[in-house]
Amino acid sequence: MSPPLDRLLTIMARLRDPAGGCPWDVEQTFATIAPHTIEEAYEVADAIARGDLPGLKEELGDLLLQVVFHARMAEEQGAFAFADVAEAICDKLIRRHPHVFADASIDSAEAQTRAWESHKAAERAARPSGAEASEAVGGTLAGVTLGLPALLRAAKLQARAARVGFDWPDASSALPKVAEELAELAAEIEGEVPTGPAAEARRRDRLEDELGDLLFAVVNVARKLTIDPEAALRRANGKFEHRFAGIEDGRALEGTPLAEFDRLWDEVKAGE
Repeated sequence: MSPPLDRLLTIMARLRDPAGGCPWDVEQTFATIAPHTIEEAYEVADAIARGDLPGLKEELGDLLLQVVFHARMAEEQGAFAFADVAEAICDKLIRRHPHVFADASIDSAEAQTRAWESHKAAERAARPSGAEASEAVGGTLAGVTLGLPALLRAAKLQARAARVGFDWPDASSALPKVAEELAELAAEIEGEVPTGPAAEARRRDRLEDELGDLLFAVVNVARKLTIDPEAALRRANGKFEHRFAGIEDGRALEGTPLAEFDRLWDEVKAGE
């Protein structure tokens, strides 16, 4: 390994040393570190979205630390070490790129995507019995990670179903489903408001179902447009932050009439 990586592994081992390490690092587990791993991945994506290369370098280091942390805890349990993680991904990359490392032929990026998915399906089929016990279903949809953000997982589930023909022809064909789900949500919102805790809980479940169906339909449109729904929503979040900051602009907003908010919003939007 390279000297910087050796140094990082040594530092991590020192931090996890029960006799003289950091008390916080020593008491961590896979479960407690997992949320930090997810957060660091998002911070990498954020640095990329902002075009911040110095920040990307730092965030990639933070993400690498997460891999080293998990590998160190696994090594302490005798399960595997960082070198095993690196070896496994090397083997996987070679196995999934026979057109580069063997004599297979791939004509396009789209063909490579199909081949990649075929390799993944074969790998799932070869796993020991019970290896996919954490998955909700088997078959075509097996292996779509439960821990993914919901928008991203929806897109992946839809893409899997599309591989066997369960799909809209194009984005225009998927749009009416959005309108249908929106109408169903509106009907539920406008329906009679129940009284009593049990009835209120049932209505809330129905509202959540309808809202979920609407979001799922919107993701389908995004997928047909080859737009990442997570990226689209992040962009919308950024737009909202910018416009709301323009509305605020030193003003005391509490008590502002809605009509005035609308006027200020339109003014900021027009100035973009």
